[in-house]
Amino acid sequence: MTDKYHRAFGVYGIMQQQEKLIVIKKRGGPYTNRYDLPGGSLEDGEKLTDAIEREIYEETGLTALEMVQLGITSFRYPWDYQEWHFNQHLCVFYQIKKWQGQLQETVKQFAGQDSLGAVAVPLTQLTLANSSPLVLKAKEFIQNNYQFNPADQTFGAWSVLTKSVY
Repeated sequence: MTDKYHRAFGVYGIMQQQEKLIVIKKRGGPYTNRYDLPGGSLEDGEKLTDAIEREIYEETGLTALEMVQLGITSFRYPWDYQEWHFNQHLCVFYQIKKWQGQLQETVKQFAGQDSLGAVAVPLTQLTLANSSPLVLKAKEFIQNNYQFNPADQTFGAWSVLTKSVY
């Protein structure tokens, strides 16, 4: 194994309902069994906006109608995956201002689907113990008067949870 970083790239949506954040129940990767933001990787040649719309629909059942790109940041942490010991997750964040549809607590499962469904969780209940760094970045954005902080974050340790927080 090498010490080089595995790099993941994706688009993620911040969707707020009053004092709650819409999150997915993650079933794969380093954020397994935690709350995560709806979003994910792009398909070959896919535009960022098409990817975020598709991912939100697949993972929450909601259709994004109005969105604004906030910026990009990355999260770095130790994580043993295949031949790598570290992960760098590059994330493009969008504020989803309008959407329609019914929030789905369970969603269709297919190859590559890493969401078990979506829920709206009070901001006060979202912590590092139960959420991905993306969720905490979204919480910070909301609590900081909708100002996005693009500063990268490095975690000295990271644990993939073996028990679900939901």
